[in-house]
Amino acid sequence: MRHNNIYLIDLDNASSSDITCLVVKEENPWLWHKRAAHIHMQQLNKLISKELVIGLPKIKFEKDKLCVACQKGKQVKSSFHSKNVISTSKSLELLHMDLFGPSRKKCFGGNYYALVIVDDYSRYTWTFFLTLKSEAFKAFKKFEKMIQNEKDLKIKVLRSDHGGEFQNELFENFCEENGIMHNFSAPRTPQQNEVVERKNRSLEDLACTMLNEYDVPKYFWADVVSMACYVLNRMLIRPILKIPPYELFKGRKPNVGHLKIFGCKCFVLNNGKENLGKFDFKADEAIFLGYSLTSKAYRVFNRRTLNVEESMHVVFDEIVDLEENPLESNKTNTGDEEYFKEALDEMYLNENPLAEPGDLAKS
Repeated sequence: MRHNNIYLIDLDNASSSDITCLVVKEENPWLWHKRAAHIHMQQLNKLISKELVIGLPKIKFEKDKLCVACQKGKQVKSSFHSKNVISTSKSLELLHMDLFGPSRKKCFGGNYYALVIVDDYSRYTWTFFLTLKSEAFKAFKKFEKMIQNEKDLKIKVLRSDHGGEFQNELFENFCEENGIMHNFSAPRTPQQNEVVERKNRSLEDLACTMLNEYDVPKYFWADVVSMACYVLNRMLIRPILKIPPYELFKGRKPNVGHLKIFGCKCFVLNNGKENLGKFDFKADEAIFLGYSLTSKAYRVFNRRTLNVEESMHVVFDEIVDLEENPLESNKTNTGDEEYFKEALDEMYLNENPLAEPGDLAKS
């Protein structure tokens, strides 16, 4: 009923089915979402707020449900954000493991793979070099006894990918017997094992850089990876705690005063290895390869004997290349590259009596 310019309705006597009051037909946001080629709702809201287009209704676009077409056509991998907290409180609570390889070149010791183990709390890292993937369990079993005896702590959790070298009956039985929980990253999701994956990349990048500096043959890739691990343990800073891994794991500050340049020229004392005459050379020229893991000594490649030796009686000549030609300091001096090729050919022939000169280059 209309009285003047007002419509009146008796709500007490009218039934609910007869009342239609102030109903406005709004535009459907999902209809415009489809019309706009499935552009996300946030973009449509920006167009309205800044009045960048004409004809788009001024409604609020909200993603109150899933669009099946968008999920099938635009779904991506889940993001993995770095944690701002430390999930472990002491060493050996959680160990990350991974294996990289095979290398195209067999290393000096005859290995093709490297097993990398990282302690979650301290980020202290160990590397073990293997000939076959199947040797991973044997290497870990030996490491487990050694490290638990050193720290007087028990390994609680292991984390690795689903590689056959980790997901097998030997590892499963060993973990059950020793009360170790073995966690796996989701299939084809290396981000969940990122601690050791990032460490692998750091080791490989540093190794490649040091090999290229003096054109050292890739035959020594295991030595340079071991040296990179040795340096990272002492020179990195653990995120959040702001302390080097060595100090967190060993309980004392690392000493880096003995570090030398990988591949530089050095001289190793011929100390009782052979009967020397009074006028024979007392030292052999060598190439520096790293640091011994079992004694306080340097590892060097003796150019005369073609063997890797460990000795404390080493004199280094690190600056000779920089003094001679600073612009070419990254290149090998005195024909090291040709010398290495000849030396490796000779070692190859010694290991393979039936081989012929040049077979190493072919292989």
